[in-house]
Amino acid sequence: MSMSNQFEFQRGSAGAMALQERDEQIASLRNQVAMLKKKIALHESSTTSSTKSGQKRRFRPLVSSHATTVHENMSIDGNGKRELTKTRERMGRNASIATREILNSLPSDDSTSQHPLAVRIMEMFQNPTSHMEYLNSEQFPRDLLKLCQKVRHLLEKEPRVAFVQSPAYVFGDIHGNLEDLHFFSDNIWRLGMSLTAGNFVFLGDYVDRGMSCLECVAYLLAMKLMLPHKVTLLRGNHETRDVNGWEEHYGERSFMYQCRARFGDDLGYKIWEQSNQVFDRMPLAAVIDQDIFCVHGGIPRPVHGTAAHANAGGSNSPASGDGREGEPRQSRIQDILNVPRIAGINPPYEHEDDDYQQVASDCIWSDPASDDQEARSVDPDTGFGESLRGGGAICFGHKAVTQFLKEQGMSYIMRAHEAHAEGVAVSKGARVFTVFSTSKDHNQGSQAMAGCILVDSDKLQVINRSPAYRNQYVHRRDSVSLAAVSDSEIQQRIRLGLVTTSPSKDEDDEEDEEDDEEGEEHWDDFEEDDNGFGRQPSGRFSAIHEGNEEDSDHEDHSDAGADEDVDTVDGEDCDDDDDDDPMDSVT
Repeated sequence: MSMSNQFEFQRGSAGAMALQERDEQIASLRNQVAMLKKKIALHESSTTSSTKSGQKRRFRPLVSSHATTVHENMSIDGNGKRELTKTRERMGRNASIATREILNSLPSDDSTSQHPLAVRIMEMFQNPTSHMEYLNSEQFPRDLLKLCQKVRHLLEKEPRVAFVQSPAYVFGDIHGNLEDLHFFSDNIWRLGMSLTAGNFVFLGDYVDRGMSCLECVAYLLAMKLMLPHKVTLLRGNHETRDVNGWEEHYGERSFMYQCRARFGDDLGYKIWEQSNQVFDRMPLAAVIDQDIFCVHGGIPRPVHGTAAHANAGGSNSPASGDGREGEPRQSRIQDILNVPRIAGINPPYEHEDDDYQQVASDCIWSDPASDDQEARSVDPDTGFGESLRGGGAICFGHKAVTQFLKEQGMSYIMRAHEAHAEGVAVSKGARVFTVFSTSKDHNQGSQAMAGCILVDSDKLQVINRSPAYRNQYVHRRDSVSLAAVSDSEIQQRIRLGLVTTSPSKDEDDEEDEEDDEEGEEHWDDFEEDDNGFGRQPSGRFSAIHEGNEEDSDHEDHSDAGADEDVDTVDGEDCDDDDDDDPMDSVT
């Protein structure tokens, strides 16, 4: 046999052996598969027989198989208002376990039981006309005082600048307008703030001008108490004693007047003071997504020695610190954070530093400069100028806005403080948004709208109330709505601000209703502020009550009541008596 034939024979025999081994492996696998099939068949037969014999398999779900379903129905009392009801039902078998776990982790409906006073106020807000007895009872002022005590201590723990994540709804001035606040409630947080995605930022000015200041304050403080991390209440210039205690100017629309008229002089003053102690602790600004600066008035001037002040230029700028050697320069956000946790502003407490009182005042009083102010009064080096309000208030121009946004690494400024018929206005190269959330009491016409802004990641959405929108409130000229209401009930509703003037009618035609006389009460269980910051109203308010009207002129910024609604020049009011002059828009 040749060598080549021998090699081919060896290679052929090796291939045959490999094929034989593979066949053996296949046969072994087939045997294993057959054995597994037999085991499965035996298991199925045993399961079937045990089920037939009455033995049930034990099934224990890991989570609850129920969920809450929300329905919208018409009100049963026939008033045409839609109501939301909820039922707890068993979920289908296709619902995911993850979804059920999330639903079960949500707080129960009893989560608000720890705040029964907040629940009473919420019920009042939902239907104020059916709670007139509560609004005129002793329980309402007691609830207000307790609510102020709880929220006051809550706000003391918060910094002067709140940091918020989007989505967030931003609201401007409310000014005691319960009707427009109801519009936002009916259309933005219909399921309640707790079940509405996002946060809620209010930019201040909750009182004065409107006829429902007490109800608006009660509702907003109740929401802050129940949802402290979702609701942010900033401070406006009307949350100061010199402004909300100015009865001479605002008359029956003053917060102080409404407190005294509803509850009597002694109890009314106590509620006014306790409310102002809450206002003293409100933050001055908020930052959304580290990109949007929210404030009532506007950006503050830098404290001497801060980075912005050094950049503003001038050889007189100190090299470091707050004018104190050895301290590093700080941003204006840090300036606001350094404002005391308890600040009176107008008038200030004794412990307030002059520099940081200026920061706080600028936050609640300043305005964007008009084109004419940009050309005439704004300092080209700093970007700030004197405001038309007078009394030390300032305006900020393009340069101030650019410098502030660059310094903080932000894109926009959202503020309130000025009335606009469209509800939202844009200025300074579309970098400053002015939000106004009340459509009444500012002489903006019958077509004025209340607005707010939704900040949702990189999107900004404006939400306005149409002038044609109507809710449960009764308007004077709507004779059909008043036909079934008795005269005494109409008088009560008018006094509580639940009967509103038709937009086509001047505010001067409002009837002056007599206030119900309430007996004097002394409630010693509500003590003054533990920190000793309870105070008598000063400046203009004390001068009025002492009968010395000559002292009510503006002397400095603490008395500059230069309310955003009053044009002042050189500290003198243009008109102290006419409460219906165009006031909020600076032109």
